[in-house]
Amino acid sequence: MKALVLSGGSGTRLRPFSYSMPKQLIPIANTPVLEHVLKNIRDLGVTEIAVIVGNRAPEISAALGDGSRFGVRLTYIPQAEPLGLAHTVTLARDFLGDEDFVMYLGDNMLPEGIVGIAEDFAAQRPAAQVVVYKVRDPRSFGVAELGPNGEVQRLVEKPQQPRSDLALIGVYFFTPAIHEAVAAIEPSARGELEITDAIQWLVTAGADVRASQYDGYWKDTGNVEDVLACNRHMLADLRPAVEGEVDGASVLTGAVVLGPGARVVRSRIQGPVIIGAGTVVEDSTVGPNTAIGRDCLVTGSELEDSIALDGASVAGVRGLRSSLLGRSASVGTTDRGADHYRLVIGDHTRVEVSA
Repeated sequence: MKALVLSGGSGTRLRPFSYSMPKQLIPIANTPVLEHVLKNIRDLGVTEIAVIVGNRAPEISAALGDGSRFGVRLTYIPQAEPLGLAHTVTLARDFLGDEDFVMYLGDNMLPEGIVGIAEDFAAQRPAAQVVVYKVRDPRSFGVAELGPNGEVQRLVEKPQQPRSDLALIGVYFFTPAIHEAVAAIEPSARGELEITDAIQWLVTAGADVRASQYDGYWKDTGNVEDVLACNRHMLADLRPAVEGEVDGASVLTGAVVLGPGARVVRSRIQGPVIIGAGTVVEDSTVGPNTAIGRDCLVTGSELEDSIALDGASVAGVRGLRSSLLGRSASVGTTDRGADHYRLVIGDHTRVEVSA
């Protein structure tokens, strides 16, 4: 089996971050989403992975390299325009050959992994196997309608009157039968080759198409709220590890990870918190569910339930919560300020807050 990871999306819901970095590189618990994806695929025993990239290809290839540090081999395939998920299958045809493959959207987090689902696919080997997740409101998703034995009978995109609560999430397993289906479909009304249309073509043609329900934690990290929620979930399993320096006037409680060269000075850290290498926290309180990247500076501030990317700085800001700070972003105050702030700022941006 091979793998196809899709990382070409523009991430409009994550602006301003997606102006300056690919959404798939947003860190969750200080690890980019794409690295979590590659780990899940590697856990299947799959080592040949093609990554579909758009106009942010240099940043993605710089972050992932050739894949060797993850135990896989990466091939980068450019997609000049966002012409649909099924279009990526066409682009990757030579790479995929006649092997089965897993298609994985690069902004999806499934931390419990998909090993069991992959084993089901290998054992039954249907023409296609979709992964579904039970949702409260299916109207915003592609929905799978199933028969009595778990076979897919119909796929409906964003139904106004859903007949199922099983939403398609960003993982699919295919045999080479999908190539005939992709070649047979036409672009949708939005001008894209839809993977749901290709799968529906297989269903209509009488092929065996199955669905596996994922019961673990799942997030499409497409907006700030979901990024922060996913960060909270991942930090809940954090194991303490202190490689940096903590002075005698500081207190660490709960699960705290402190990277090499990081320093905590006259501060209180209440886990779960992860602090990257080289970061300095001074005269501050860092509350639960916070991930601070490498080489950051937090002074005279209170920060919780937030993510600060590499090189960010926060000075004199009390009550910074549920915030997402870009790379080398800077937040300060013009005076004492208010009791609570929620900020979402992009890379290399300076913001001053006041009462």
